[in-house]
Amino acid sequence: MTTALSSEQTPRGSTRARRPWRDWVALGLLMFPVLLVAVDNTALTFALPAIARALEPTGLQVLWIVDAYPLVLAGLLVSMGSLGDRIGRRRLLVIGSLGFAGLSAATAFAPTPEWLIAGRAALGFFGAMLMPSTLSLIRNIFPEPNRRRLAVAIWAAGFSGGAALGPILGGWLVEHFWWGAVFLVAVPLMLPLLVLGPALIPESKDPAPGKVDIPSIALSMLVMVPVVYGIKSVATEGPGAAGLAAIAFGLAMGIVFVRRQHRLQHPLLDMSLFRNRVFSMAISANILALFSFNGFILFLAQHLQLLEGMAPSAAGVAMVPALAATVVAGLVVVPLVRKVRPGFVVATGLAFSAAGYSMVTFGNHDDGPSVLLAALLVLALGVGTAETISNDLILGSAPPEKSGAAAAISETGYEVGSLLGTAVLGSILTASYQQNLRLPAGLDGMLPGTALHNAGETLASAVEAASLLPAPLADAVRGAAGAAFDSGVHITAAIALVLMAAAAVLAAVVLRKVPKAA
Repeated sequence: MTTALSSEQTPRGSTRARRPWRDWVALGLLMFPVLLVAVDNTALTFALPAIARALEPTGLQVLWIVDAYPLVLAGLLVSMGSLGDRIGRRRLLVIGSLGFAGLSAATAFAPTPEWLIAGRAALGFFGAMLMPSTLSLIRNIFPEPNRRRLAVAIWAAGFSGGAALGPILGGWLVEHFWWGAVFLVAVPLMLPLLVLGPALIPESKDPAPGKVDIPSIALSMLVMVPVVYGIKSVATEGPGAAGLAAIAFGLAMGIVFVRRQHRLQHPLLDMSLFRNRVFSMAISANILALFSFNGFILFLAQHLQLLEGMAPSAAGVAMVPALAATVVAGLVVVPLVRKVRPGFVVATGLAFSAAGYSMVTFGNHDDGPSVLLAALLVLALGVGTAETISNDLILGSAPPEKSGAAAAISETGYEVGSLLGTAVLGSILTASYQQNLRLPAGLDGMLPGTALHNAGETLASAVEAASLLPAPLADAVRGAAGAAFDSGVHITAAIALVLMAAAAVLAAVVLRKVPKAA
């Protein structure tokens, strides 16, 4: 995929001729799809207990409900970025917004787990149209480095702001309506963009992007889907032949994909970008920051609601200070990189993430949620710091004629990080819960239908089953489920701690020569 901002359909002079207020209004409109994606992810996490009670999904289905959307999204982001180069990024943004809003309304009324998973996957298709357009349009609207850096910080803060809004909004909607209302929120969020975007957001596209390579699109999906399926299978069922074969197949398709990109005159993914060490390290930092953040949110939302007994909205409010800290951290580091080297800032952010997970790994979870919420605050400061500067490094280290590809890769990094956070850490958490759960004997005839089986699948089902039992047994079931869940939390936190600490050291070494901002 080749994009050249210096030769795009919108002349460079037109960007300078635009009034500054129109640029910032356009940025504000671009925040709506960003907010939507972030709200969708965290609001859905808080709706999972209600979904589990209403639809009774298995443990694996719960993970697919969370991951079907980012899986399809991540697999198609680069492809949709290429399509945006051809037909116009603003046009693709409007098409994606219309499709996303309509499908969200349909998914809100899913009667079965399979329907919900299919709806989430279809939302990923239209979501992939939204995300590559936002960052590449920002790059076109703000060509001057300092204004671009601030715009990117605001863009990154949109994810954090949406993550902070998601628990409150999602929790309130679940309490006062039903879990499907979480999906309906996409409709009003898309209206400002659909009404004002065509007039206030300048169109941009590559006048000579080359042909879209359909086999490369298929290969990109054949990489993502089998690998994530294999990770889930291995984590929940052990290292069986099916799971390992899926991972091996996905990795093999990855090799084929890379080789094909090297041979194509107009590749779907320009592999030459990864030869730049700053670009590659910034992408890695982005992936790991979102990996840690989404993995943490996944288990904390369940802990607060199911083990601490908080209502969804109360759990959301409890997390707001930490989630809002990502916004503050992202904006504060913009002027900081004029005095401190960006590599040190990124490394420090990743180190904060490691510190947050160390508090979970070695902390006592029996004394209420204070330790976990404090850990989230530390983690959030790290994520806001690392992702803001890493995004600017991604755009700044790529040549101008490849900024569209850089934007698509950056967006892919966001989604891959989110996907892996829930797929890897979520799968390990689920597997640990299922393997360590020790329910009291004698429950066979006391629970209706499949309630006992479901209790062994997910924490939400165990808490639901406990509500059907007399007090002594109910307390024993909740205690056993809580202990099994906490065992998984300690394991996943330890894994994330090691990854974040290693990433901080690597970022400090690789990015040490990146100069301060002018």
